[in-house]
Amino acid sequence: MINAIYVGIDAGSRTTKLVAIDADGNVLRRAIADQSIHPAATARRLLDETCGGEHVAQCVATGYARHVLPFADHTVTEITCHAKGCATLHPETDAIIEIGGQDSKFIRLEQGRVHDFVMNDRCAAGTGRFLEVVAVRLGVALADLEPVFRDVADMETIAISSMCVVFAETEIIGLLASGTPPGVIMRSVQQAIATRIVAMTRDRKPLDKTILFTGGVAQIHGMKNAFVNMLGRPLLIPEHPQYTGALGAALLARERAG
Repeated sequence: MINAIYVGIDAGSRTTKLVAIDADGNVLRRAIADQSIHPAATARRLLDETCGGEHVAQCVATGYARHVLPFADHTVTEITCHAKGCATLHPETDAIIEIGGQDSKFIRLEQGRVHDFVMNDRCAAGTGRFLEVVAVRLGVALADLEPVFRDVADMETIAISSMCVVFAETEIIGLLASGTPPGVIMRSVQQAIATRIVAMTRDRKPLDKTILFTGGVAQIHGMKNAFVNMLGRPLLIPEHPQYTGALGAALLARERAG
């Protein structure tokens, strides 16, 4: 008897993520690839390289490019998939802050289901793209920011007057020219991003349980502290924060098949 697997594919704006699980919900495979101008080809290649020869009983696609994956059996919104993945990993989750390459989301859960959400997908402010632009201007790598912060005082920040990527880039050039350390600039930008996203949660029910921080930006050094400073409470980052959407999609694929 051939064992079936269930696949979730999160075709995001910057990367495509894949998670494959078995009938018991155990993760068998994880894979990630940079997004291309042909999202369907990227996802197909990732699926073939990761699950070639396996019996894929069901495949659910999510993410901005979910509708262009012809081999997917179903498509589900990323809000639903992130909620499913996070609530499965951490059932005590009260809310999710998810920041990807081109958008950011705040999702409120009740008993593991989406109760409310707000999303920024019209502006690069508060997204990974904003951090990428800043990092290029500072001449640093987002994957290795710890040394950048090492030589500046704890919590030292300055006001970033513009959250528009274009204007902020000009402002950062001026700050560098005036001798502001790169670590102070990066920490200030991270604090500005956290401030913007926390502002999205205003007029919503107060948070009283666990907040999960997911998405690729959750892996960037300093971002967790920026949110802790703004919220005045701890955040939890799951072991594989980039894969929560793909995991949720895989879990929904298993449900649809069974």
